[in-house]
Amino acid sequence: MRLLVAAAAGLALAGCGASSGGSTSTGGTLARIRVSSPAFAPGGAIPRQFTCDGRDISPPLRWSSVPKGASELTLVMRDPDAPGGAFVHWNVRMPATVRALATGQVPAGAVQGQNGFGRTGYGGPCPPKGDPAHHYVITVSALSAMAGGTVLATGTLTGTYARR
Repeated sequence: MRLLVAAAAGLALAGCGASSGGSTSTGGTLARIRVSSPAFAPGGAIPRQFTCDGRDISPPLRWSSVPKGASELTLVMRDPDAPGGAFVHWNVRMPATVRALATGQVPAGAVQGQNGFGRTGYGGPCPPKGDPAHHYVITVSALSAMAGGTVLATGTLTGTYARR
């Protein structure tokens, strides 16, 4: 399970800022995955129900433009504004055929890793009270088994949350 967390965190960091494309180790450009949520707009506030102040359940998510050569997807949600550095709230490996996650659910065949709270699964936004809004970056990456786990495409969705 620790290997899953390390791999997912590495992929999230590799995907940072790659929503408009990024470089690959071969000098090419990564394809872009479009990531969205019906619960909040890009850059918008994450509704309370998906945080530690609410029901603490994962938000609904959707993505598209996954390359055909993908064998697996990873999803990582992290808070780069956390006091101790990037804090992982959720990481999931799932089949490449998955295109959405329903509220509070993961699909059959998915494997969730340990989050920064020390639990397996989702741990919602929970910044310190009084902090300015933190940013929560959700990165979806498509991996190829044929190329030894190479990242083929990545995309991000960022939401914000502040506790008062």
